[in-house]
Amino acid sequence: MPSTTSPQSRAPRESRKPSIFWLLAAIALPTMNASIKFTFHNAQKLPAEGAVVLAPNHYSEIDPLVIGVAVYKQGRLPRFLAKASLFSVPGIGALLRWSGQIPVERAGGSGHQALRSAEALAASGRLVVVYPEGSLTRDPDLWPMRGKTGAVRIALEQQIPIIPVAHWGTQALMPRYGKKLVLFRRKPIHVAFGDPVDLSEFVGKPLETAVLAEATSRVMDSISVLLGELRDEPVPAERWDPATHKQSETGRFDG
Repeated sequence: MPSTTSPQSRAPRESRKPSIFWLLAAIALPTMNASIKFTFHNAQKLPAEGAVVLAPNHYSEIDPLVIGVAVYKQGRLPRFLAKASLFSVPGIGALLRWSGQIPVERAGGSGHQALRSAEALAASGRLVVVYPEGSLTRDPDLWPMRGKTGAVRIALEQQIPIIPVAHWGTQALMPRYGKKLVLFRRKPIHVAFGDPVDLSEFVGKPLETAVLAEATSRVMDSISVLLGELRDEPVPAERWDPATHKQSETGRFDG
């Protein structure tokens, strides 16, 4: 893959004054640096400042930590839409709230509120990480599955760029649905950033289901292409759709 960069770390602009991110970095970075050998591809495509939606692939429950560290190393402070259940874990919940992470209920009516919170962060110039798949991919070969529309809705409503990102190698740190982290033996993890997805033809259109679905498909295509380059494999001709395989889209899946 062209324009491969070596691992790097620069102080995020927001973190130059004391914040909860200093504590999070002090906790996470030593262990992650001892467990991961990052290689970043086209990191210059991640804007150094300003509002942006970052849309990664998702196949391991440790992905948010990996992407969070990767983004921090590029000089940005990541905010995530995170499972609401994590916010009830003593200690972890407080850190998530203090660092501006956004709770999302897997069921019920809080999804709209979570999107509004993410949009408020984006409107204030923050980087917001939104996993378009919504949960770990059901694809047996760990390719991105059908996406959901939250990421493109935020990008279109706020008129901010949506940057696709793909990573590969996280499964060596924690397999899909794995329960244990394999730490302190450095695993190579590649992270590739793409160009902003061109959604210009959708700007100004009513955000109806068909419009959002088409825009989301474009984002998933971009993520899949990046992942194919990292894996040096052709992208599957058809994206995995849990509904056609009679699978639920939440919870653990052993098939």
